[in-house]
Amino acid sequence: MNGIFNVLKPPGMTSFDVVAYLRGKLKIRKIGHTGTLDPGAVGVLPVCVGKATKAIEYLIDRDKAYRAEMVLGISTDTQDSMGKVLKRSDKIPAPQKIAEAIKEFVGDYSQIPPMYSAIKVGGKKLYELARNGIEIKRDPRDVKIHFIDILNVDGEKVIFDVGCSKGTYIRTLCADIGERLGCGGHMSFLVRMQSGEFDIKNSLTIEQISRGIEENIISNYMVGIDRVFEEYKGISLDEDNTKKFLNGGFVPVNDPRFILSQRIRVYSYNGEFLALGNIIQNKKNGFHLKSVKLFI
Repeated sequence: MNGIFNVLKPPGMTSFDVVAYLRGKLKIRKIGHTGTLDPGAVGVLPVCVGKATKAIEYLIDRDKAYRAEMVLGISTDTQDSMGKVLKRSDKIPAPQKIAEAIKEFVGDYSQIPPMYSAIKVGGKKLYELARNGIEIKRDPRDVKIHFIDILNVDGEKVIFDVGCSKGTYIRTLCADIGERLGCGGHMSFLVRMQSGEFDIKNSLTIEQISRGIEENIISNYMVGIDRVFEEYKGISLDEDNTKKFLNGGFVPVNDPRFILSQRIRVYSYNGEFLALGNIIQNKKNGFHLKSVKLFI
C-alpha cells in the first residue's frame, strides 16, 4: 500500500496519535505525517503510507493556510488557551487599530519559536523543558506571512485566515500581534485549512478512513504519490528505457520540452510513477535523464 491520506485531524489527538492509530488499522510500519499540528488544533494532516513516506521531506516544505481565533487582553505561557494566564489587560484597541497591527505582519517576519513546541535543543524537546519550569533562549526564525484576511472582529476576539511558510507558529503570531498592540493576546483555536496541495474540503476523518479499511476500499481514499509533484512536467518511458532507468542506466532525452528541466516526473511504460528526475547535459552535448528520488 503506497499513497497519501488527507486526514482531518480531530481535536485532542496529537499528530503522532493519528499516525499510530492508522498504523494499527492498516497494519503497516512505514507511515508518517508531514507537519505537526498541536493537540488542540484541527485540520489538514497529510499522512504518507509505504513508499509515499519518501515524499515527506518535500511535503514538509510546502506553504500552509490556517483559520485562527485570537483573543486579545490575555497572555498565556503556551500562547494558546491551554496555558497558564500570565497577564491580563482590559485596554483592547479599536478594530481599526487591530487591523493595522495585523497587516504589519504580512511579509518577512522574524519569529521566536515558543517554549511549548516540539523543537529539539540539546536532544530535548522545548516543551519538555518548559514543563519542568525551564526556559532557554531561542534563536529567531525567518518565516513569511503571505496574507492575513481578517474575517471578524468582535471586541477582544479576532478571527482571521492566514497563509504562511513552513515553520510558522500561528499562536506565536497571535502573541506577537497582542504585544504589538500593547494588550497581549493568545490563540484560542486553530484550523489548518491547507497544507501544500491538500485542502480541508477534501480531507477525511479517521472514522471515514477506518470504514474504508473495513470495507476493503481504502485505495479509493488515497492520493497517489505523484500528486505531490503536479507542478512539474511528466515524461513517460518506453519499456526498454524504463528498465534502463531503474537500473541506473543512460536514458537519452531528445524532447525539447524537457531540456534542462529542474525537476520532472518520471513514469514507466505502463503509467506507474517511478521517480523525480532531472534532465542533465552530458559530455557529448546530449541530454539524459537522471534520477533524483526513486519511489519504487
